[in-house]
Amino acid sequence: MEVRLDKWLWAARLFKTRALAVEGIEGGKVQVNGARVKRAKLLQIGDRLRVRQGPYELLLTVKELSERRGPAAQAARLYEEDPEGKRARETLAARLKLLPAPAFRGKGRPTKKERREIERWLEGGDEGQ
Repeated sequence: MEVRLDKWLWAARLFKTRALAVEGIEGGKVQVNGARVKRAKLLQIGDRLRVRQGPYELLLTVKELSERRGPAAQAARLYEEDPEGKRARETLAARLKLLPAPAFRGKGRPTKKERREIERWLEGGDEGQ
């Protein structure tokens, strides 16, 4: 049995929709056996996939084939993640967690308090403070 790559990625719950899976494939975020492929590529058991999702990279081996999207427990049986890839992903997640949160740079709409201060300043009534 062979399954299209986009259907398998959707069934394995790596992408929320088939359209997003197609975007990932066409954008070069998915490789099969080290090569960029098209969405209609037929997967076979034993194929190795490299899937980039945000800053993370998943290294997977296809264990089972399915065209149907089922529960998450069933989807997890479709592939096996490589141990070194999992370790690298977890260390990257830990590093990203330690980074400071991006600082607010004052962009966006002013708050109600800030708006009142601006109005007071524009009216010239803020000299006593």
